[in-house]
Amino acid sequence: MPKIPFSRGHICSKGNAILDLEADPDRLTTPMRRVGDSWQAESWDVAFAEIGSRLNSIQQEHGRDAVGFYFGNPNAHHFGLSAYIPRLIKTMGSRNLFSASSVDQWPHQLVCWQMYGHQWLLPIPDLDRLDTLLILGGNPLASNGSLMTAADITERMKAINERGGLIVVDPRRSETAAMASLHLPIKPAMDFRFLLALLCALRKIGPPRLAAYGDQLRGFDQVLAWVDGLDGATLLADTGITQEATRQVAAQLYRSEHAAVYGRMGVSTQRFGTVSQYLIQLINLYLGQLDREGGVLPNDPVFPITGPGTSRGSRGRWVSRVRGLPEISGELPVAALREEIETEGPGQIRAMVTVAGNPVLSTPDGVSLDRAMASLSFYVAVDPYINETTRHADWILPPPSHLTEDHYDLFFNAFAIRRIARLSQPIMPRPEGALAQWQILQGLAHSVQQARGEPVAAWPAPREVLAQVFARSPSGITMENLLAAEHGIDIGPLEPSLLRRLQTESGAIEAAPPLLWSLLQEAVETGQGAQPEQTLQLIGRRHVRSNNSWMHNADRLVKGKPRHHLLMHPDDAQARGIRDGQTVRIRSRVSAVETEVWISTDLMTGVVSLPHGFGHQRDGVRLQRAGQVQGVSCNDLTDPEFLDSGTGNVALNGVPVWVEHCA
Repeated sequence: MPKIPFSRGHICSKGNAILDLEADPDRLTTPMRRVGDSWQAESWDVAFAEIGSRLNSIQQEHGRDAVGFYFGNPNAHHFGLSAYIPRLIKTMGSRNLFSASSVDQWPHQLVCWQMYGHQWLLPIPDLDRLDTLLILGGNPLASNGSLMTAADITERMKAINERGGLIVVDPRRSETAAMASLHLPIKPAMDFRFLLALLCALRKIGPPRLAAYGDQLRGFDQVLAWVDGLDGATLLADTGITQEATRQVAAQLYRSEHAAVYGRMGVSTQRFGTVSQYLIQLINLYLGQLDREGGVLPNDPVFPITGPGTSRGSRGRWVSRVRGLPEISGELPVAALREEIETEGPGQIRAMVTVAGNPVLSTPDGVSLDRAMASLSFYVAVDPYINETTRHADWILPPPSHLTEDHYDLFFNAFAIRRIARLSQPIMPRPEGALAQWQILQGLAHSVQQARGEPVAAWPAPREVLAQVFARSPSGITMENLLAAEHGIDIGPLEPSLLRRLQTESGAIEAAPPLLWSLLQEAVETGQGAQPEQTLQLIGRRHVRSNNSWMHNADRLVKGKPRHHLLMHPDDAQARGIRDGQTVRIRSRVSAVETEVWISTDLMTGVVSLPHGFGHQRDGVRLQRAGQVQGVSCNDLTDPEFLDSGTGNVALNGVPVWVEHCA
């Protein structure tokens, strides 16, 4: 609806497809217990009683860490989950926590914590006032903006092009790259070298613009002195980008009154993701565009996710049992999940709880994780479907339609390009006997507490939580305001707030924190390393209608031409005797899959691309429409040992693979 300040009358295709899920006969509506190879409906009371008893028994015998948790991407999209998961975690007391964050944005979080003192002081491009936008590893036309929440993203990108220029650095001519004023193909995982060369080029164009930061900036002289000793030509070798193109980008950024550099998931999910995100912040600093209208600046949301009482960030407070991978912000890298389940010994994960997640399709080496999930002593899934992961569960606890619940966008309001507030109220009655999502989490926590003999206390409902927060908010917005504002409240454009909200010990922007500084130097010294002989580099891709592993049961998302093919450049195909449309075998260190190939000049040579979220043809999956969707899971190829050096975030891009035609 045009009156809604956030959407401005635009709707994501996935939002429209919710109608398919509402009427989906595969959707579960009551707790389901596994009985052999079949499923049996049970009451909530029976489900919670058995689950609490089993989880408590496992923790009593093997310790609190014997129960692991995985939280999927949809948790961030619903207040009834995101605001209540910390309560469940606190009750269970396990350190074996995993989520979709470690196949996504951990480098963003680590860099913001190190430089600004809080993981969610995340600068966002001020799209409506930008002249020039440089995008690396992002495809907003397919993602609708990601960690940059914006509606009508296509028109906003077009407007930037008209005002100044949209520059996209990507191995593939993506939908966004196709409309850009300049597209620079880059070899996977070489972003940090291009960004360093860009800093070198800026040094030759003009001095840094740092006046606005005054004495609230530390370590930038150290950065500049080091950069002055680097050679741009050497850095750009093997990136696929020329010195002239780099100088052109640097000049356009420097002369633009309002400019921003933005790196999204494709930057984070590579070997040097943290280093690349660090360099993006340094370039925005150099340009004087950090915390500036028309540059990049954090949102200051009505519901605060920074400030007192929030989790600032952390690294290495504990490590994974088998490989010693450090925790990040209270979680372990999901790359370690399989080995933590299968490796015997103290602290072994023997039971799992997954909430709105499908890690078999969404995390690395899905074949091995599939096997590990099947070996668990006990597994509980909070999910509306029997999918590739939940088919291994002992119990599935289905949530009702979110159209029956209140929702306040906790995270995506905080990453929006305007300050907005809206309470989405139920438009459908909740079916009799159904539990809201927060009530399911409460039931899990209470069932374990009761099994332990501990007292239980009712959790406050979402409106109570929101009312308490808004009562303390300096915005002056109240629950009454939100309830009365059917279409939400537009507070206005982003305003500079970073300098007054810094949470570093020094109270300043830390431009050279020791951890990031050491990672940067290490990256330059080690480089990308040699590729195994005859390999190509695998990257993912997303489509606006089919990028989620849990949405392929919606007919209006999957109808139309297939989108599952491997993309390959003609030169790479010719060298391997591969023809367009042929079935090929793709092999990585961990596994192999077979699918059809599309020959396309949209991809640079040496790189192949496979989309995420496919691969539903598995025994026991009850997704009738999704089962008809062709394709394989790209995460059967991704490697749990191929990680970002700073966080343990999985390097989904740049995975070495061998491709050959099938006989």
